Amino acid sequence: MSNAASSTSDAALPLIAKSNSDKSNSDPSDADKSGVDNEAAAGGDPMPRHVAIIMDGNGRWAAARGLPRVEGHRRGVEALRKTVRAARELGISVLTIYSFSSENWSRPASEIRDLLSLLRRFVRNDLAELHRSNVRVRIIGERDDLAADIRALLQEAEDLTRDNDGLTLVVAFNYGARQEIARAARRLAEEVAAGRLESAAITPELLGRHLDAPDLPDPDVIIRTSGEQRLSNFLLWQSAYSELVFVPVNWPDFDRAALQGAIAEYQRRERRFGGLIAKTGS
Repeated sequence: MSNAASSTSDAALPLIAKSNSDKSNSDPSDADKSGVDNEAAAGGDPMPRHVAIIMDGNGRWAAARGLPRVEGHRRGVEALRKTVRAARELGISVLTIYSFSSENWSRPASEIRDLLSLLRRFVRNDLAELHRSNVRVRIIGERDDLAADIRALLQEAEDLTRDNDGLTLVVAFNYGARQEIARAARRLAEEVAAGRLESAAITPELLGRHLDAPDLPDPDVIIRTSGEQRLSNFLLWQSAYSELVFVPVNWPDFDRAALQGAIAEYQRRERRFGGLIAKTGS
């Protein structure tokens, strides 16, 4: 990401199935049948319930190696596979990833084609494995202006995994937090205009119930890779009391150890939620 006006500059679309390297490096004794690493999940400090990640640095990772940007995105997919698997094993309930921002459409057409190709490949090749792993996929973001085939792919991912009760993977696609808040405000304005709601009855809680995924808990921690230190229009409403952890590695180099390191930093924080009594972790 080159400037503060940019959004997620190097986001990777969600292909999540276990890679061959993941399988070869795994130890079945580390996890129970549910896929949860009991030792990690039952440690002295609580695991965050909801982790959100701004996956940044694919382009810079590729540029540093003299590779095309699309290779950075492909390697970012591998990092995402590892991260989703680690989140399941660590007992995290919700993982939200900033996959494609509403500002990303300003990128070169060739790069957008590459990113959408990764999305199509996800549905073809990885969704079934994700479903077998009991992961539920949720999509947040604006869909009305997407191409019909892309809307259908997103709907397929949600429909197939709707009844799963393991990790919830929230994919922020064509997403912008300001746009999400504006959509919620419009819905409330329509209720007021129709005479079904008094304007005085609008509260933060009511507006929150009109966001894209109001049933999910707010993120306990938001992690951003690549060393950049901003939210870039990501979960602005939901992050009011989130801990922010910025890690200096580009997304393709992010792995289980990096995730655990970010969680350890979160666990060292004292969360007061505006009060005086500190709450460690979530």
